[in-house]
Amino acid sequence: MLQIAYIRENQDQVINALAKRNLDATEMIQLVVELDEKRRSTQAELDNLLAESNKLSKDIGELMKSGEKAKAEILKAKTAASKERTKELSEQLNLISEQLTQELYKLPNTPAEIVPAGKSADDNLNVFEAGTVPTLHEGAVPHWELAKKYDIIDFDLGAKITGAGFPVYKGKGAKLQRALIAYFLDKNTDAGYHEVQVPHLINEASGYGTGQLPDKEGQMYHSTIDDLYLIPTAEVPVTNLYRDVILQESELPVTATAYTPCFRREAGSYGAHVRGLNRLHQFDKVEIVRIEHPENSYKALDGMVEHIKNILDELKLPYRILRLCGGDMGFTSALTYDFEVFSTAQDRWLEISSVSNFETYQANRLKLRFKGKDGKTQLAHTLNGSSLALPRVLAGILENYQTPEGIVIPEVLRPYTKFDIID
Repeated sequence: MLQIAYIRENQDQVINALAKRNLDATEMIQLVVELDEKRRSTQAELDNLLAESNKLSKDIGELMKSGEKAKAEILKAKTAASKERTKELSEQLNLISEQLTQELYKLPNTPAEIVPAGKSADDNLNVFEAGTVPTLHEGAVPHWELAKKYDIIDFDLGAKITGAGFPVYKGKGAKLQRALIAYFLDKNTDAGYHEVQVPHLINEASGYGTGQLPDKEGQMYHSTIDDLYLIPTAEVPVTNLYRDVILQESELPVTATAYTPCFRREAGSYGAHVRGLNRLHQFDKVEIVRIEHPENSYKALDGMVEHIKNILDELKLPYRILRLCGGDMGFTSALTYDFEVFSTAQDRWLEISSVSNFETYQANRLKLRFKGKDGKTQLAHTLNGSSLALPRVLAGILENYQTPEGIVIPEVLRPYTKFDIID
């Protein structure tokens, strides 16, 4: 969440920055500042009262030693009244602090300066495009028809077992899926990311730590008996490895990669644009996460973008990179680049990765800090990106690599699949 000290000292700047998200935060900021002033004045009164109580206790002790019991009893009466007021102030302070925290949770991150203003995906900036869109043979079909033709993905069987949005991968489809996971992990570890395996369920504190709660509560599957959530992305458990941690500056950057299944309810999703692999409730994804010194985080973000470009270049898929506008950016992000692959059979772009810098927004919730060479402690910057999300990458491969003879496997994946074609 945003730092209260920064909000207090830069109210107009915060309001103007959040306006890029089409959010008029004037009243929210005013309420936050009022609550903070109330919290600070209550804290000051409590501190003064505690100091006075400590002095009274000391004076009582000295009076008792000198035999002036009558005077000591008078001071004891004052101490009793002071304790009652201390209890009242402590309760008030807890209530005000909790209300302030809940209001801060409602404020999204402030966009970076280069984020364009805009209301929707139509206002995103296309900043890079690469790859050649293939000319497909007559009779080329979208991936859901290819999946049925070659018996590699069964959407109906998944719906029978669980429901819509939970496909079953079969035969060469399952092997291609496994090949992509291994390839992505190898590319990430070769680039210096440390592989970790993390839980697929998180507690509430972890959800709040990375900003999924309370913003995306309705999109997450919740095990109510245990009060645990199925992860929407590996970003959540991986970043939470460093919740309540103080790193040394020499330990930065921290880099990690993880493969996990991801679970998203996506309530209300329907229509042709979510058909097949285009939108699922359970899908596989390989993630990269970085914890950076604030001075290096945007250079690191550029490096993450280049890393994902390299993967897509090797897969020889046509893709583009969008810089998201304020109205289309995630709640916790300061700057996001989306990667989209072109689906020739569907004649549309499919999002396959989001790469974001959260600056101190997540770190403030996580209490993720580092101690500098000067001995001072400050918040780190957190970043993450999909490297990559599998369903739409797989859809792009199936559609763009289809031929009359079958689906050709990208050359870079053949050492993993051990076959060259799905026929």
